[in-house]
Amino acid sequence: MWINPEDVLLAGALWITERANPYFILQKRKGHGGGGGGLLVGTLDVVLDSSARVAPYRILYQTPDSLVYWIIAHGTSRKEITEHWEWLEHNLLQTLSIFENENDITTFVKGKVQGIIAEYNKNQEVKDDDDTDKFKEAIAKFRKLFGMPEEEKLVNYYSCSYWKGKVPRQGWLYLSINHLCFYSYLLGKEAKLVVRWADITQLEKSATLLLPDVIRVSTRARHHLFSVFLNINETFKLAEQLANIAMRQLLDNKGFEQDRSLPKLKRKSPQKVSALKRDLDARAKSERYRALFRLPKDEKLDGHTDCTLWTPFNKMHILGQMFVSTNYICFTSKEETLCSLIIPLREVTIVEKADSSNVLPSPLSISTKNRMTFLFANLKDRDFLVQRISDFLQQTTSKIYLEREVTGSLNSSDDEVSSQQGSLLSCSPQRSSLGSDGERQFNLNDSSVPTATQALMTMYRRRSPEEFNPKLAKEFLKEQAWKNHLTEYGQGVCMYRTEKTKDLVLQGIPENMRGELWLLFSGAINEMVTHPGYYEDLVEKSMGRYNLATEEIERDLHRSLPEHPAFQNEMGIAALRRVLTAYAFRNPNIGYCQAMNIVTSVLLLYAKEEEAFWLLVALCERMLPDYYNTRVVGALVDQGVFEELAREYVPQLYDCMQDLGVISTISLSWFLTLFLSVMPFESAVVVVDCFFYEGIKVIFQLALSVLHANIHQLLGCKDDGEAMTVLGRYLDSVTNKDSTLPPIPHLHSLLTDNGDPHPEVDIFKLVRSSYEKFGSIRADVIEQMRFKQRLRVIQTIEDTTKRNVVRTIVTETPFGIDELEELFVLFKTEHLTSCYWGGGTNLTERHDPSLPYLEQYRINVEQFRGLFLLLFPWANEAHSDPLALRFFRLLDHNGDALINFREFISGLSVLCYGDLTEKLKMLYKMHVLPDVGTEHDEPDSAFEATQYFFEDITPETSM
Repeated sequence: MWINPEDVLLAGALWITERANPYFILQKRKGHGGGGGGLLVGTLDVVLDSSARVAPYRILYQTPDSLVYWIIAHGTSRKEITEHWEWLEHNLLQTLSIFENENDITTFVKGKVQGIIAEYNKNQEVKDDDDTDKFKEAIAKFRKLFGMPEEEKLVNYYSCSYWKGKVPRQGWLYLSINHLCFYSYLLGKEAKLVVRWADITQLEKSATLLLPDVIRVSTRARHHLFSVFLNINETFKLAEQLANIAMRQLLDNKGFEQDRSLPKLKRKSPQKVSALKRDLDARAKSERYRALFRLPKDEKLDGHTDCTLWTPFNKMHILGQMFVSTNYICFTSKEETLCSLIIPLREVTIVEKADSSNVLPSPLSISTKNRMTFLFANLKDRDFLVQRISDFLQQTTSKIYLEREVTGSLNSSDDEVSSQQGSLLSCSPQRSSLGSDGERQFNLNDSSVPTATQALMTMYRRRSPEEFNPKLAKEFLKEQAWKNHLTEYGQGVCMYRTEKTKDLVLQGIPENMRGELWLLFSGAINEMVTHPGYYEDLVEKSMGRYNLATEEIERDLHRSLPEHPAFQNEMGIAALRRVLTAYAFRNPNIGYCQAMNIVTSVLLLYAKEEEAFWLLVALCERMLPDYYNTRVVGALVDQGVFEELAREYVPQLYDCMQDLGVISTISLSWFLTLFLSVMPFESAVVVVDCFFYEGIKVIFQLALSVLHANIHQLLGCKDDGEAMTVLGRYLDSVTNKDSTLPPIPHLHSLLTDNGDPHPEVDIFKLVRSSYEKFGSIRADVIEQMRFKQRLRVIQTIEDTTKRNVVRTIVTETPFGIDELEELFVLFKTEHLTSCYWGGGTNLTERHDPSLPYLEQYRINVEQFRGLFLLLFPWANEAHSDPLALRFFRLLDHNGDALINFREFISGLSVLCYGDLTEKLKMLYKMHVLPDVGTEHDEPDSAFEATQYFFEDITPETSM
């Protein structure tokens, strides 16, 4: 192929000249096609990443009096390079002899070659991608070496050593979207490895005395070790990300889609990075950004920069980083807990550059609707930053006007927002208008059921007269402390979040402010404000529909906090039904899962219906990812993380707990319900307060504290039942002496035995203790542990699925268990291949998790043809395609152009184990199938043949 001219200093090194004329030289790589020096040259090509390994022929251009050569074409075969050579001889040689100046000749040749390349790209409709020429060479090598199709996208490649036995093989590690590949060629010995990310069970970075940096890749079959990386951290992070994508694909069957909205890379960039690598890097940064500031799942980080923020509450300039995305400006201090800030662009009114000074260089002032002004300084490229923020502000303003036109809320002005009385949240006018608009009935099935227009707790609050005064006084003091804090640090989403905010949360959020602060700290307020009317629409669409999720919801409605008066009447039950049904309708992949009812009922006690819905969205989709699905994958992952943390922080107890099998039992119930099902209600809501502020690390800390507090009793337990009793009594004794609520009977305590109760444990002391002993646990460390456990959990689920399939079908087929397992792996691999390279096919049609295991994965006729030819080599003849097509149509009983594993095995059983009569019957059925799209009348002879094959033939009658 023609390439953009590149200069070559040593034209004769490792190359043999085969043809030459005054201007051009055709060369072949030494050792290619046999001959001396091939082993050494081949080794050098691999180690030095030379394109000669893939393209062993090349054409050089040189003027007679110059020492510099230019490579203008290379080829993979002699035929290809000869065509280029002949074109040069017929079209250029005569023309070049006219020129007198060598510089003119060089300019003409370069221009001609570049013109050929441009014309070829135009004719072939080659897309103008963002990959550098160096990386395009790597893509060509990757596809040729490993036989990958164009649909398989290479992300990056790295030089490293692969340990094959006790000998390291220096070569190149290629990381693509679906595969990890390695190639090495050393002194005639070739090493080639291809591993699907979906087959990896463990991926870890380790160090030994002999090998300080090693990446260990494990599959079900074997382990692979890679070392001697130039940048092992970058390689490992990318491998982690790609493995995560594969696990996500196994979990919900979603393929990878590249983000085409990234800015273009400069053409002369020296980096060999691909557009895909940049895409994945951007995704990783956006994920960390969203997790840090609890932002919606579709928010994309645009960039970040170092700066300082003036904090009026302590009169200081705090050093940190500013983050800018499509809808938010955020800040976090270098010192982690000092200060953080979230400014939604919908709240911004003014962005202006202030005058620079020696004390305050490059300042930027941002004002919001609630009359707060934030002063940033020490910005490196202030003009560019202001331009980006202005662009995003313009987009935000356009979206707001569009939403108002669609929802008909043009009369809702910003003045309405700022005039809300008693509200802590600065948000859209839709929230303040719920009082009047919220009277309409959402329950379309029974309009006589009253609809709650406020948090259920405000309607069903009961106070004991003898405990009223001291507890109420303490609650009043808490409210005052929070109001003073919000006055000083700002109200709403734009408040300064500091260590003092965290201290107030740990002391407990006042009952009256709990719902609004949960919305604020979880980030649910952002999604609610930007989706006005969304919940009401969902309720109207979902009520009255019946499916498996709604049946399960109806079954669990009266099991949700039945001891609380708010759920002992139809108003509370109806509100819970609406929220759960609306969410199941919004997210059918989750639908409804047990434990969602308990969590949602608590949310409804402190928040209005719409607020509770968005809090549930934040829980299920951001804060507790994959917890509430049919396989509770997220909870199982965190169960594994908890085991790792227990081994590190309470090692003396870990072995005992593993022997008793208690960790796996307790962690599911503790994590799924955030301790709401195992702790008295008034104490458990304090845990929920901390969870919404700090995230999952609080749950891990608290769980470790509970184990630590019961070390001696647990070490003396003889079985899991005794250990569960010890922990159950301890959790039942956790009290909240500050609660103004009357004691609510705790269901868990009613089920325990009549042993001596545990001494009371103050919930606030327990939370404080968890921070003192285990507060060093970091969120980013938890994410690293989650990745490791996610691989293990999902692959364990895959293995369990395979065993269940085999166990179900083994009685229906003569295939053995081992054969069925191998066939299932083949069938599923073919299904996954369609997900990788299936083009525009609808993947949801091929995988339905709601079906039985045997019917979940389905393949089409093209995939079946590949399997058919693989399993039956005798079919590789002229008529193999029609035979495979007719066999497929015979197995496709419902005519949906897809077959599942049960149908696949039923056909294979006859071909592999059927007797002669059964095989003849099947061949005849395939023969009489009508052609697609035509009517076919069977002749009399065919009818007679059918009678012959399908009648019961006994040995006596067949004689």
